[in-house]
Amino acid sequence: MTHPLDSCNESQRIFLNECRPEERRFHELLFIIGNATVRYHLMAKEFNPTTRDWEEWLEGLPENIRIFHKEEGFEACKRVLNFTRYVMEKNDIGLDAFLEANIAPEILKEYRELVAENESKY
Repeated sequence: MTHPLDSCNESQRIFLNECRPEERRFHELLFIIGNATVRYHLMAKEFNPTTRDWEEWLEGLPENIRIFHKEEGFEACKRVLNFTRYVMEKNDIGLDAFLEANIAPEILKEYRELVAENESKY
């Protein structure tokens, strides 16, 4: 999946062309998943989040984080990934389901195996 900004796609293409061959696939997979995730979070705008959504989201946050985001205000929080995910999930679109619907199963499997392999190293 490509990034919604052409300039990012070009940067990714250049980066991949300059990667060492043994690292290229790792970065390709990261870009695919990352680009899909960016698109997922951008979709939250389509649901026109309201101040009520924001207030509900704030209620579920730990106190120190809630205070911080309340001071930031509703407009600033429209770009906070945790809030955009809340909006998407409130509208029955979970990130995992979105990825599964938009990325080929073999690519997701390869990515998940790579993540699991790297998690075991640390």
